[in-house]
Amino acid sequence: MSAVAVDNVVQNPPEQQTSEGPPLQYRVAEKCSQTKARVGVMSLRHSVVPTPVFMPVGTQGTLKGVLPEQLMSLDCQIMLSNTYHLGMRPGTEVLEKAGGLHRFMGWRRALLTDSGGFQMVSLLQLAEITEQGVRFESPYDGSESMLTPERSMEIQNAIGADIMMQLDDVVKTTTTGPRVEEAMHRTIRWLDRSIEAHRRNDEQSIFPIVQGGLNPDLRRVCADELTKRNTRGFAVGGLSGGESKDEFWRTVHLCTDLLPEDKPRYLMGVGFAEDLVVCVALGIDMFDCVFPTRTARFGCALTRAGQINLKQRAYAQDQRPIDEECDCSTCRSYTRAYLHHIVTVEPVACSIVSVHNVAFQLRLMHDMREAISADRFPEFVQKYVAVRFPNDTVPEWIREALAAVNVTV
Repeated sequence: MSAVAVDNVVQNPPEQQTSEGPPLQYRVAEKCSQTKARVGVMSLRHSVVPTPVFMPVGTQGTLKGVLPEQLMSLDCQIMLSNTYHLGMRPGTEVLEKAGGLHRFMGWRRALLTDSGGFQMVSLLQLAEITEQGVRFESPYDGSESMLTPERSMEIQNAIGADIMMQLDDVVKTTTTGPRVEEAMHRTIRWLDRSIEAHRRNDEQSIFPIVQGGLNPDLRRVCADELTKRNTRGFAVGGLSGGESKDEFWRTVHLCTDLLPEDKPRYLMGVGFAEDLVVCVALGIDMFDCVFPTRTARFGCALTRAGQINLKQRAYAQDQRPIDEECDCSTCRSYTRAYLHHIVTVEPVACSIVSVHNVAFQLRLMHDMREAISADRFPEFVQKYVAVRFPNDTVPEWIREALAAVNVTV
């Protein structure tokens, strides 16, 4: 099935694909003959999602600066929200009364929720980690609460996300020694508690998270244990936290070798365009990151040649759109000169640039799906790298990562 055909299924999904059978059905439609890249179709209760896919992040149940209608017009089929933050505010009572987060935020397509485990790292000064769970001090009102695997499932069941992440024990990627192994084994134990606590298995799916830091042996042990559980997909966690790019790609490469081919593989927290291209080649199907909207708030727009800072005076009289090949509403309507005039000054600029940045990410994924389906993905990668890193400036880690899957750049 071609990428066009896959996307037509997504845009015109047969009713039975999302309303009958397991709440997540995944099939590989096409494979690259040279790399580990593949095109898949992931059927969920609220949407049919083509993979590889980038998921924009709406932590609090809203994508900063972008309306749900705008996301839908960009053909976004799935977005991400955060269990920890939504559990704190507005809380499960409000979410249950609203009928779940889909109705609460006016989003009719698929949702994935992060479990709150990452907050162990980002809010560590407010947290105490034990076998029971994580004791947090609320950043909103200073109150104390406990997030356990069971409580994470309870919140995610109330949210109603199509895909839920288990609560995992997250450590900084630069951590070494016994703490990494402790966190890996605890993540496995917490998965079993999460599965036991899950109350809506006919509507929602749990993804386990492969942990183990940068230690290949621990990653192997973790993946071996997690794949013994009957789950519908898997995530690779604990990366994009300060490790070297060489360690990053080698860990991704290892994990995709260890995970089942017939289930989706989700690399958490990764969103730089070059990382997406490399990791699709390494066999990843799903990505998320706050980067596109966060960098927009600083006046930066994404292009195939890298991001441009619209605050720079060089754009003050530039009458071109951000990207002359982009057909998003921003590029159809506004010039770089106009955006230079308003970025970081007028609140609406955040929305205008965010729409483009999200459109850029989604279009990049679409183009990769097309290339994989036509079995010309290596050529796509080579052309992408040549534009992104001209004059032989390709980082060595990218050369090595792509060489590992038979692509020379």
